[in-house]
Amino acid sequence: MLRLTRACLGTEEKEAVERVLEDGYLGMGQEVKLFEQELQEYISPEIDVVCVNTGTSALQLAVQACGIGEGDEVIIPSLTYVASFQAVAATGSTPVACDIDPLTGCIDVSDVQNRITSQTKAIMPVHYASGFGNLEGVYSLAYQHGLRVIEDAAHSFGGQYQGKPVGASGDIICFSFDGIKNITCGEGGAVISKDKDIIKKVQDLRLLGVEKDTEKRYSGQRSWDFQVKEQGWRYHMSNINAALGRAQLKKINFFAEKRRSLVAIYHRELSFEPVQLLDIPFSKVVSHIFCILVPEDSRDDLKDYLFNHNIETGIHYKPNHLLEKFQRDICPQAEKFWHKELSLPLHCNLDEQDVIRISSLIRNYFKK
Repeated sequence: MLRLTRACLGTEEKEAVERVLEDGYLGMGQEVKLFEQELQEYISPEIDVVCVNTGTSALQLAVQACGIGEGDEVIIPSLTYVASFQAVAATGSTPVACDIDPLTGCIDVSDVQNRITSQTKAIMPVHYASGFGNLEGVYSLAYQHGLRVIEDAAHSFGGQYQGKPVGASGDIICFSFDGIKNITCGEGGAVISKDKDIIKKVQDLRLLGVEKDTEKRYSGQRSWDFQVKEQGWRYHMSNINAALGRAQLKKINFFAEKRRSLVAIYHRELSFEPVQLLDIPFSKVVSHIFCILVPEDSRDDLKDYLFNHNIETGIHYKPNHLLEKFQRDICPQAEKFWHKELSLPLHCNLDEQDVIRISSLIRNYFKK
């Protein structure tokens, strides 16, 4: 069975984790500090980085750090994993689903405009399948209405946007480093921003709201006489996860090149009707998932056909406005997209022949 997603791990990751285990300090400490510094060096010296335990935590803390809470609204594309919506809801604010551009799977700026109210405090564009869609339009609209922009960049670490690494520009950018992302910490995430006040708040909030505890933790100490002024969470990253992430970060150029080469083969082999490929600058992004769109009446049958040939596929994602907890808005393009979308295997353990085989099976299916 060719798996849909899979972490690419080697001896470097094992040795990094063993080093932390031998040291004996497993919580948040020097490894986390070093990982944050190395992420900053990789992305841009102009930004600051705060590492947390998951990408979902990163989104929640970013929203809370903006002062968004009860009675406020955050606009999010419906086509995203439920984590984005749950992160907003966890702050007491309301996630408002909006529609997508069917060519990219990313947020539809014109629909965002229709959903802005006096309660709207932020827009959360999602880098769907590592693409950006009309991100410039999002920022233009946010500027007009005085809104924060919190980018859910869980899919796009390692990519380039406007000639710079993803995260180097923008308001607040949140990454995920879970087990199947472009680099993994096992579980982990990060908040990136040039806004020093946001960074400081996220640093405190990840440590149960204990003010200025970060520096103590970096040196292997804890605060005993401290102050807490608002609700905080136990969302810090551990040294074990950071050590794993540091080893993975050293391989990002290899991961990026491998993923791009596999996607290029998919493009070459799947450029035929009725298969539709997304409008994404694949040569600049580092694709986390590879999506195709096929006729709605064929999608599930094709999924079964590939499974019967030992190919695992996925569906990214069920629109959140269809979930009972968030059922409030109508997003017709997201629904149509969901019924046509199929995600094909993409990870660094695949080789060229695997992708050619998958593509040939899809071609044969439609010939029949």
